[in-house]
Amino acid sequence: MATLSYLRLQRLSHLPKIIQESSRCRGKTANSTITPLKDNRTFIISPYFDDRENKVTRVIGIVHHEDVKQLYCWFCCQPDGKVYVSKAKIDVHSDRFGFPYGAADIVCLEPENCDPTHILIHQSPQGNIDQLPRFEIKNRKAETSSVDFTVCISAMFGNYNNVLQFIQSMEMYKILGVQKVVIYKNNCSHLMEKVLKFYMEEGTVEVIPWPINSYLKVSSQWQFMQDGTHIGYYGQITALNDCIYRNMQRSKFVVLNDADEIILPLKHPDWKTMMSSLQEQNPGTGIFLFENHVFPETVSTHTFNISSWNTVPGINILQHVHREPDRKDVINPRKMIIDPQQVIQTSVHSVLHAYGNSVNVPMDVALVYHCRVPLQGNLPRESLIKDTTLWRYNLSLIMNVNKVLYQTVL
Repeated sequence: MATLSYLRLQRLSHLPKIIQESSRCRGKTANSTITPLKDNRTFIISPYFDDRENKVTRVIGIVHHEDVKQLYCWFCCQPDGKVYVSKAKIDVHSDRFGFPYGAADIVCLEPENCDPTHILIHQSPQGNIDQLPRFEIKNRKAETSSVDFTVCISAMFGNYNNVLQFIQSMEMYKILGVQKVVIYKNNCSHLMEKVLKFYMEEGTVEVIPWPINSYLKVSSQWQFMQDGTHIGYYGQITALNDCIYRNMQRSKFVVLNDADEIILPLKHPDWKTMMSSLQEQNPGTGIFLFENHVFPETVSTHTFNISSWNTVPGINILQHVHREPDRKDVINPRKMIIDPQQVIQTSVHSVLHAYGNSVNVPMDVALVYHCRVPLQGNLPRESLIKDTTLWRYNLSLIMNVNKVLYQTVL
């Protein structure tokens, strides 16, 4: 996939200029995940250093696609105290799905002779910056990846309480080789909080607070319904892009899926062996797409009806092993395992801009097990396909889930 050329950025107007010298970099340190600028049309998530093409700071944010015309990056250069200003290129992601606000990359060229640690973002190249929020630029120091797989779960919302399925997904991820799960949490039930706390103390989960509805009218739909909302699906796309950059240096692979989805390998015992085989077969590929298959929660089997689990809110995935057949004219959406170093911008089911190639992984290698409300609810049971791939993991899954339940819910 062709990448965006940053030559346009190189035009003189975008080159950093020294505008003042002072002993310290002013501004107030920003501590929230989402920080509104004064215009209330621009919301900053986080700036990241990105030197894959040019030396730039890439700020992940949310902007109004028409109203935000220009922004400037004010770079603090220590220890000489110089402040450089550079005009930003505002790149609103193409997949807004009709909503007025969308994910955006706010990209600024950095001063050549300085590695700024902090940045301020302003509508103007002049003025007083004392009251502006100041952001730390992440990924400044090169690190070697410390984990193989990080799962990004964007936007837990709606007083989320599917506790049993969440624990089962987490334990399946761990069996498959995941060391880290990042959850952008808007809200969840009290019981779910308890489970998240357990996984945070264990070191598996990192929770990123995601109070997007304090700033924008959010929709729980992915597509704009002309209903006065500002952004789709609780800002899921922005969270996914932030998660990729947040884990760019610390994780070899990043997995983009929801908490009710598990990428199940059919030919390999775990993701590590599956991914080395896929990379060997597809040199130069950084994006692997897996086909989503719905296992309706309305059709269950009596096998693995575990009585102690019946008191726990949520679905027992081991009882749902019938999947809906493909529909002739409907393309199954895909979820992804990516090499974060090769991705520039992502959407939910595909990447928008990348350095590496994308490949659709055949269904006989792996599929996305997605246990949810049916999409073909009128189909009789005999029209569904029995697929017990999940049961291969039943012994370790049941044992691990029990351990967690007895330390949290039961």
